[in-house]
Amino acid sequence: MAPESQGPRIVYCRCAYAQVVPQEVKDGVLAQLAASGQPFTAVADLCEMAARRDPLLRDLAGGGPLKIAACHRRAVLWLFHSADAPLDPVQTEIVNMRRLDSTGAASRLAIREIDPSAD
Repeated sequence: MAPESQGPRIVYCRCAYAQVVPQEVKDGVLAQLAASGQPFTAVADLCEMAARRDPLLRDLAGGGPLKIAACHRRAVLWLFHSADAPLDPVQTEIVNMRRLDSTGAASRLAIREIDPSAD
């Protein structure tokens, strides 16, 4: 878990199975995250992890402020909830790669403050 002074933890979902996020957006966000030097956790697919009730989801949900690059906010909140790992909606920002281009999504991830209303 990252110390509070380093800002929220970042999770990047590759959306490998659902394929609802454009490939160029996923690739661009991942490249910009890697180049930024920010620590982040990359996962293959949050949907699949929720279906398996992967324990990592509970670890992520319980670890303080979090930014998740994935798809729609309501879908991500539901995925974690269905895996018995509810997210704190006040400490969680979902960066919607279905709505933003790679530059916009990477910019949101770089901001240290959480905007829980973002989608």
